[in-house]
Amino acid sequence: MAFDGPTDQTLSRQARAAELLDAETEARLAYAWRDQRDEAALHRLITAYMRLAISMAAKFRRYGAPMNDLIQEASVGLMKAAEKFDPDRGVRFSTYAVWWIKASIQDYVMRNWSMVRTGSTSAQKSLFFNLKRVQAKLEREAAALGLTLDQHQLRAKVAVEIGVSIAEVEMMEGRLAGSDASLNATQASDDEGREWIDALEDDGPQAAERVEAAHDQARLREWLLAAMRGLNARERHIVTERRLRDAPRTLESLGIEMGLSKERVRQLEAAAYAKLRKSLEAQSTEVMAFL
Repeated sequence: MAFDGPTDQTLSRQARAAELLDAETEARLAYAWRDQRDEAALHRLITAYMRLAISMAAKFRRYGAPMNDLIQEASVGLMKAAEKFDPDRGVRFSTYAVWWIKASIQDYVMRNWSMVRTGSTSAQKSLFFNLKRVQAKLEREAAALGLTLDQHQLRAKVAVEIGVSIAEVEMMEGRLAGSDASLNATQASDDEGREWIDALEDDGPQAAERVEAAHDQARLREWLLAAMRGLNARERHIVTERRLRDAPRTLESLGIEMGLSKERVRQLEAAAYAKLRKSLEAQSTEVMAFL
């Protein structure tokens, strides 16, 4: 088995040199860890099955992940298996550990396949790791019968085979079709080419919309100032403190300041609003859209 670098080779040599546990020794170590939390027993059990973890990690190299990282994830799965293994069930640890190792590696591969999450449900995971294999098998079976499957027929058969919808098959095909590309990459090979992000449509307000909005806001401000000038000093003070401050004051605090009851302040406020509305309506009915 070939590995990427010296770290992999060292791990491989250590795994090959580890002892082979018989069923009795394996069970004894598992009981020691489960019942007594004997770390020496755990270390011996894990070390004995690192060769299994490395072997399974190597099967996922085709997905482009570094071998060191795959081995690390396989080790995490092996540790989880040791933590949850119940020797009373009468199965070998290796049989149980295979599922945890595989799940840990698969989760890692899917997390790192793309910046956009490829999928997390069991159906999506099954599609990710089996799509190409199932497609090839179905095409071989069709060819043996002298048939040719078009894309729609092939997707329909894959959906039935894996137990997912045709839409999920189409989505996974798209995700697996290419790698991530940066929006900051240039569209041309030379340095003067614009970046792809420059070609995206700007969904923000356009220049004409911004000018129109600014004009409307300025006109509304003029109307409001003119309406406020129609109030007496006490009414302007109440409106300013109640509606134009970042932290509006309460009726009670204004009443204490002005020597009035809270109810009287409320009445003055309502009268001021009525005057404002009448003044604004007189200037233009368009302002009603802002109220």
